[in-house]
Amino acid sequence: MRCFSIAVDLPLKVVAVAALLLSPAHTALADEGGVSFWVPGLYGSLAAVPQQAPGWSVTTIYWHDSVSAGRDVSRAREFQIGGIPANVTANVNANLNSNLNLGFLIANYTFATPLFGAQASAGMMGVYGSNSTSLAGALTGTVTTPGGTFPFSRFDSINSSLTAFGDLYPQFTLKWNAGVNNFMTYITGDLPAGAYQSNRLANIGIGHWAIDAGGGYTYFDPKTGREASAVLGFTYNFIDPATQYQNGVDMHLDWGASQFLTKQIQVGLVGYLYQQLSCDSGSGDRVGCFKSRVAGVGPQFGYIFPVGDMQGYLNLKAYGEFANENRPAGWNLWLTFNLSPTAPTPAAPTRPRFTK
Repeated sequence: MRCFSIAVDLPLKVVAVAALLLSPAHTALADEGGVSFWVPGLYGSLAAVPQQAPGWSVTTIYWHDSVSAGRDVSRAREFQIGGIPANVTANVNANLNSNLNLGFLIANYTFATPLFGAQASAGMMGVYGSNSTSLAGALTGTVTTPGGTFPFSRFDSINSSLTAFGDLYPQFTLKWNAGVNNFMTYITGDLPAGAYQSNRLANIGIGHWAIDAGGGYTYFDPKTGREASAVLGFTYNFIDPATQYQNGVDMHLDWGASQFLTKQIQVGLVGYLYQQLSCDSGSGDRVGCFKSRVAGVGPQFGYIFPVGDMQGYLNLKAYGEFANENRPAGWNLWLTFNLSPTAPTPAAPTRPRFTK
């Protein structure tokens, strides 16, 4: 296979941006609370389609997340922030609620020279925004002291808000095109440079390193305007040095399907499945295996338009979550704008000159 821009009836060569985004949004709650480094929904329609031309592209995202969780996640969060002393054995009947409003800025460079026959690109994302999280409920159990074991009861009401910068997220991607078939592979990770305190309920960074890799496929027929995409990846989380807690290996599948109604307008569905494969561990793990799971589905709308000599792409998508276990669930919304170079216009053929 060789990498090249798709010559299409629709001006879609750049719309891989719907899935090119790397965001740490959910990580603001920290892994110990049942929330992963990977944000489900990160990839979507046209994920594997190569960019139409080499050079710099810029993506901005507004991301809103509204989630809640019951006793299992609330108990894990109490342990994570040090709210339950080591000599206390407690049951937690509490609820956790969180609202995040984050902005992401992604700079990505696509190389002109193919690598392994693929279009190669590298990028970095920065994050800034707010996290408002609350936890309220009762703790009941026993406390062990040198004098014996005694009943324990307490009602907690914790409110935590933060506006700050998040971690840094590098990414490297390879994409191949062969007619209507498009393939990709990627590697990304977390550089823990953002605002994080292990004893704070609301954070923007996650406090530990992570690495994530995977691959994807897009079927795209420019003649009909139909496409379908899926990206499968896996996350390895390094131990959090502040809590000595290590999240298990995660699997995530993001998908999208859409129809271009015109040369500019795209509609469709997006969804995801997230499943933790291995148990949490580390000397700071007081909640056991704590495997987490969540699924989501929702609509999307895209619009392509010229911006000077470049091309703009606006995408709005939303997810409703369900089937969650050991993880907050709710709904989230993504508003994405991408600006990238357009394909060079082919030079008009010159007419041969003849001399007598």
